[in-house]
Amino acid sequence: MTLALRGIEQYYGQSHTLWDVSLSLPAGKCTCLIGRNGVGKTTLLKTIMGLVPAAAGSARYGDTELLGKRPGARAKLGIGYVPQGREIFPQLTVEENLQIGLPARRDRVRSIPEQIYGLFPVLKDMRHRRGGDLSGGQQQQLAIGRALVLDPKLLILDEPAEGIQPNIVAEIGQLIARLCKEFGMTILLVEQKLPFVRKYADEFVILNKGRVVAGGELSALSDELVASHLVV
Repeated sequence: MTLALRGIEQYYGQSHTLWDVSLSLPAGKCTCLIGRNGVGKTTLLKTIMGLVPAAAGSARYGDTELLGKRPGARAKLGIGYVPQGREIFPQLTVEENLQIGLPARRDRVRSIPEQIYGLFPVLKDMRHRRGGDLSGGQQQQLAIGRALVLDPKLLILDEPAEGIQPNIVAEIGQLIARLCKEFGMTILLVEQKLPFVRKYADEFVILNKGRVVAGGELSALSDELVASHLVV
């Protein structure tokens, strides 16, 4: 299943944040959305998920138009979302955090799939501990696990490597590659770390001042594009 955006416009009050954004995600690939801070990357993800409204345009997931649907309805279509900052529930246990994703499953499974613990063994070991007691890297794994519990076909990740120890960053990168290659999952990733992007992404899209200015296969991410749109 893939996602196609056409002519997305978005405003915060009088501020025009997204301008005619169009992009298509190739199925079973990892596409990285990159750009300087404040150019609209997180806003675009929130627009896809229905957390902020689009003023115009189309967002088609397979044959379904997403715009106008509530966030919960989008999740039930098979779209997993890991927000920036993780947003786990610190007072709930790891197991309870994972269970939150179960109602969005289309197959009505009501127990945490063993596959989640297979992907994240540390979560099984800590399943009875409160989420707030985990390290930052473990919390990020929990946030990703919670999104995977709903059995998504499209996974959206907002800066999953931010503020995390290098060994966990590497594990997350390897997981992204595995989800695409072994599970056929389509991934949309926002990430600032270019070495991470170059190692794990298949495609890229550059956003600048709310507009798509470049994109394509990762091999086309030239030093000139990096200097023009990414270097601060």
